[in-house]
Amino acid sequence: MSGVDRRTFLKAGAVAGAATTTTLSTTGSASAAEPVIFQHGVASGDPLPDSVLLWTRVITSSPIKWEVARDEDFRRIVKRGTTHTSADRDHTVKVDVRGLLPNRHHWYRFRVGDVVSPVGRTKTAGCGSELNFGMASCANWSMGHFAGYGFLAQQDLDAVIHLGDYIYEGVYAPEVRPADPPHECVTLDDYRRRHAQVKTDRHVQAMHAAHPVIATWDDHESADNSSSIGSPLHDPATEGPWGVRLAAATQAYFEWMPVRDNKVDRSFQFGHLASLTMLDLRSFRTDTTILGAAQRTWLIDRLTRDDSRWKLVGNSVMISPFKIPPAPGFPSSNPDQWDGFPADRELVLRALGERRNTVFLTGDIHSSWACEVPFEGRSVATEFITTSLTSDNFDELLKVPPRTGSVLLEAQIQLLNPHAKFVELDSHGVGTVKVTAGEVRYDWHYTADRKDPDSAVTRAHSYRTRHDTAQVERVLP
Repeated sequence: MSGVDRRTFLKAGAVAGAATTTTLSTTGSASAAEPVIFQHGVASGDPLPDSVLLWTRVITSSPIKWEVARDEDFRRIVKRGTTHTSADRDHTVKVDVRGLLPNRHHWYRFRVGDVVSPVGRTKTAGCGSELNFGMASCANWSMGHFAGYGFLAQQDLDAVIHLGDYIYEGVYAPEVRPADPPHECVTLDDYRRRHAQVKTDRHVQAMHAAHPVIATWDDHESADNSSSIGSPLHDPATEGPWGVRLAAATQAYFEWMPVRDNKVDRSFQFGHLASLTMLDLRSFRTDTTILGAAQRTWLIDRLTRDDSRWKLVGNSVMISPFKIPPAPGFPSSNPDQWDGFPADRELVLRALGERRNTVFLTGDIHSSWACEVPFEGRSVATEFITTSLTSDNFDELLKVPPRTGSVLLEAQIQLLNPHAKFVELDSHGVGTVKVTAGEVRYDWHYTADRKDPDSAVTRAHSYRTRHDTAQVERVLP
């Protein structure tokens, strides 16, 4: 979420409601004197029924061997091969392993000579009687530790869905952990260093080693409130052409993330139980569209022709309308969300017709929400919004204790937005989603202290939507 718009929303509401940092070289070349290390762990992503993408980073000019097994001891190796890397891709490695069985756990590792990487576990897409996903967004290195990722690593999940702001391009206070580089990211080297730093975090490595990740980006992977035509915080006079900066941010993202085909708008199938459509709400955005014509047509086609029991949509910014409580000098809505693009939203929601099985899974707004998405006087879909992992929420931005100034504001928000059945503005954490034939259940898990790398993480709230209702209801403990 935009720092400017988030502060606007939160300050308006307040008026109305009275690990050790390592500096990393990403430009070095391999030499005989340099030890081979897998400093950034391993990762997998974009699971298909017969395929998964594997990732690591290692500085070497030697062949890199990889193995995939059905057991963690690698007694039953089912796929193996050899690949290479180079400075041109910042020494990152991607292998798209094909010919796997669906809905199966697999273990994988990389090897350079006698040096073996950490072992990762992944899972191909498929489905039994239920699906379980982790949810995360808004992970600001400077502002805290990623204990929520460590929590997700310990859960039994089919995948983790990351809804954007995997990195932050700026340097933010409070600086719990110094950022590398120690300035705003603008160049390719800058973005590479920031991605590299994030992947030294032990919780990040644990999550990636435990589950495949299905990711999309939001704005902070490039710049605040970014779009295809610019960012309000990008200054061409001092930071160069926007297109050059955006290309650098995009290249670094695809080098460092386990994303297939250099594309974040894509779809996944988990048997007949559910499909997952991941949106790109930045690359095609202009002043008049959040989707672009081609992506809008593709999304509508997915939502209307897909016969899955549930249609899940990975959606980086809030699609439900959001009226901000009135305050002098502040806008009544946030134009960076779907509210700023009503024509696109109307076309998508109108296309749903009488279907009631679409669930939007959203990040960005640094708070927790359960919404019934309204259109022409009725609910046509539901939306669950995960809070920020570490980025400032309401209480931190206004420097008030948690659960004080926010409580009245939450009530005012729900009064102005009756489709918002649950709103919590303060807590940090992650989410989990359980999908069965009868319901989609969303659980919010909150960290006790974002500044503590070993913080406790506990389930705080649960809501669900029952099949074919487009309504949400609280799940009691």
